[in-house]
Amino acid sequence: MTSPALEEKQKKYKFSEITAEPAVRDKFKKVREYFFLRESTYDMTNRCNVRCEGCYYFTGDKQFATENSAEDDWRALLEGEKKRGITFVVLAGAEPSLVPHLCGVCYETIPLGAIATNGLQHLPRQIDYRIHISVWGNDQTSLKIRKAKDMLARQIANYQNDPRAIFVYTFNPVNIDEAREVTSLLARHGLQITFNMFSAPLGYNGPLRHTPETLNQTREVMTELLRQYPETVVYSPYNIVAHTSEKGLHDLYSCSYPRMNTSTNIGLGRSFRQYRTDLNWDRQAACCVPDTDCADCRHYAAGSAVVTARMYRHAVNPETFKAWLDYVDTYLAVWVRGYDKGQNLCDQFIEPPPKEI
Repeated sequence: MTSPALEEKQKKYKFSEITAEPAVRDKFKKVREYFFLRESTYDMTNRCNVRCEGCYYFTGDKQFATENSAEDDWRALLEGEKKRGITFVVLAGAEPSLVPHLCGVCYETIPLGAIATNGLQHLPRQIDYRIHISVWGNDQTSLKIRKAKDMLARQIANYQNDPRAIFVYTFNPVNIDEAREVTSLLARHGLQITFNMFSAPLGYNGPLRHTPETLNQTREVMTELLRQYPETVVYSPYNIVAHTSEKGLHDLYSCSYPRMNTSTNIGLGRSFRQYRTDLNWDRQAACCVPDTDCADCRHYAAGSAVVTARMYRHAVNPETFKAWLDYVDTYLAVWVRGYDKGQNLCDQFIEPPPKEI
């Protein structure tokens, strides 16, 4: 005789049953309107005004690409991207705020996108992309790891009352407890925060690489902060599960980016490109954060595509699908300007469905 819990787990649901609850149906309708998003990423400059330990950009050979700062060339590139079907751009680099004129050209051409910045230089308001401001701890830790004084204070001063801004706190083994201090400070300033995980660059074996113990500690602190600051923290329980598992995103979900995906028939394998500062790209290296150790990748940018692409793997029962909807709702709120996150539908930890499903 099987138990009711086992019978529930083994039950085969129709999709109409999974989306029977009005709240689930409404959230699916809400996120489905953004299924048209097709991203590529662009290194805007190979210059930076800080030097962080474990930096992705200054690993590998992309840092040596010749920098093209001609607006006409960037405009032509982005026009070509539109014709390819790209609807969303992620501007990174080294530090894109050092070339605001090029960011402006991108916004004029493709008006949906996000900029990853260290926040030390304010981007003009007319560039109405979502702005991700990287935080690696309090000001004392930032000075040690990023070699910049009063970093958080300067970031807040630059982006106070700026609706484009969301702070991205990257958890690593030396700053886990500081997330409480940083989140409390941002809450007092009325600013939003989401979470990222340090994912080691290729060949990196320094103190920022996570261990099973620090992953568990991070999970506990994320859970505490999500519960304590629901208006400040843009996250969900399933985000916590996906990004603090001992397995990386590729092992859990199979990475969709070209670097780990040989298919050119559908999805990111067909559409995604990662352009360097010379406006060229290399399929063999193309992913959202190049030169990351794929086995250790728990990066929030990777999850935004890798997890969300697995809708049908999650459409196995109502709770698993709710967890996936919360993840997608979080992703859109973090990345898309003007998208407001709703309440999480699933408040428990749901294990990622196995690949064979």
